[in-house]
Amino acid sequence: MKKALLIAFLVFIGFMLCYLNLPVIQYGFYGIALILLLLLSLYFFIALGLSVDNTGKKIIVKSMPSKGLLIVVGLIFAYITLVSFVTSATIFHTSSYQQMIGKVENGTKISKHIAPISMDKIRVVDQDLAYLLGEKIIGSQPALGSQIELGRFSIQKVNGELYWVAPLLHSGFFKWFNNSAGTPGYVMVSATNERDVKLVQTINNKPIKIKYQTAAYFSSEIHRHVYFNGYATVGLADFTFEVDEAGNPFWVVTTYDKKIGFSGNNANGILVVDAQTGAIQQYEIKNAPVWVDRIQPAAFIENQLNDWGEYVNGYWNFSNTDKLQITEGLTLVYGQNNKSYWYTGLTSVGSDESAVGFVLVDTRTKETTFYKQSGATEYAAQSSAEGKVQEKGYKASLPIPYNINGIPTYIMTLKDDGGLVKMYAMVAINDYTIVGVGNSMRETLTLFKSVYNMAGNKINPSNVASKKSISSVISRIQSDVKNGNSFYYFTIKDYPNIFVGSSQISSEIPISVVGDSVTISFDIDSEQIIDVTNFDNLNLKSKK
Repeated sequence: MKKALLIAFLVFIGFMLCYLNLPVIQYGFYGIALILLLLLSLYFFIALGLSVDNTGKKIIVKSMPSKGLLIVVGLIFAYITLVSFVTSATIFHTSSYQQMIGKVENGTKISKHIAPISMDKIRVVDQDLAYLLGEKIIGSQPALGSQIELGRFSIQKVNGELYWVAPLLHSGFFKWFNNSAGTPGYVMVSATNERDVKLVQTINNKPIKIKYQTAAYFSSEIHRHVYFNGYATVGLADFTFEVDEAGNPFWVVTTYDKKIGFSGNNANGILVVDAQTGAIQQYEIKNAPVWVDRIQPAAFIENQLNDWGEYVNGYWNFSNTDKLQITEGLTLVYGQNNKSYWYTGLTSVGSDESAVGFVLVDTRTKETTFYKQSGATEYAAQSSAEGKVQEKGYKASLPIPYNINGIPTYIMTLKDDGGLVKMYAMVAINDYTIVGVGNSMRETLTLFKSVYNMAGNKINPSNVASKKSISSVISRIQSDVKNGNSFYYFTIKDYPNIFVGSSQISSEIPISVVGDSVTISFDIDSEQIIDVTNFDNLNLKSKK
């Protein structure tokens, strides 16, 4: 009877440990083996039947556990220590670790991979600012703000527009207990317009209830819900909140396995979990819904890229010959055909400011392209931008790479101590001394191009081919003052676009009028409004 009660007690303890820790029941994962080892060890010590003799000085062992139990404990311990070391240690599997990222293609020009982007599509809201803006809209509704808190923002494209999206989460156990049906919606913050902030609480006039979430309890907690609905034997990672094109809320969960013993986490698919109903759909990577932006967790890719650079010449490479390491972590960027990529710079081990190349990893397929070209690290670009306004004490956000007229360019915001955007900065990736800082994105672009052209295109000589010069007559011209700076917008005959310039480009622009003959130069791009790089008023020249 005592033995039966002991076994029942241990089974209960084991269930609670599994319920709370959700161990993966599969080879290569430690969780279930550690729980079994703990339970058997507990049974072992209880089964000893220890007692103290009449003198109180001697411990008496009344009974010994069976040899079979000792053998099982020994085997589990060996599984956790010896087997995991032999099958996973980098010293034995260096080549496998180095190749985990897969085949790395060599790119020629990173500007060809990152598609040109219009000014109004540049990301000016980072994750921290999105959180501040989200809290502000939640705070405008006191009744709601006292019940919930904002979850983690993730960036994604929704109907072609870039948004930060975060769920409303329960702010504590009692808040969940009193509202277990779910929280009322989510927040969307435009990544390109800080004034576009939405609190989404209905879809097709039906209220949203985020029942399954990270801040719920018991069976409503998203990880536990997935685990106990058929996925206890699957590695689960990167629970990301996303919405589809219709605005329906989901959790996208990466499934993964181990490729090198107990290590080498490798994504093999996703689960799409309806945040309201809990319905689960499993997909292979190739069949994942189009609206799902990322499948490969950043942590997996970061480790695999570091291993690829670390073990390029094997394990025993004390001189660090040809070793590479990533710079500032990974940034999610969007390239050609609206594909999303993990972007990072690569530096030689021991280098701080100079990158030897840049990597783009497809966030769905893990296709990796390495651009072997020197340039500035993200940290160096941030320091260069901050140095331009050091008297103001602004801090630069994490740089985002863009293709500006064929020039690989870091774009970032400059924020005050309160986290609010005050200025914008552009830094040439290939040369962080080429910097443009302005009060608006248009002003920043104008100043950046001016500095770039004064450098004689030394960082991108081939870009001359993308320039165009034409002579025509001004058909309309008007000035516009933004943040104390004057910009002159004008059109010319027989050309559809609007041009813009300032007195920094030419002192002749402010005194030009309709009917003046001009020769202008500009970079060929897809913008409706084009910045001129050179302006020459022929009428003023003839008067002289």
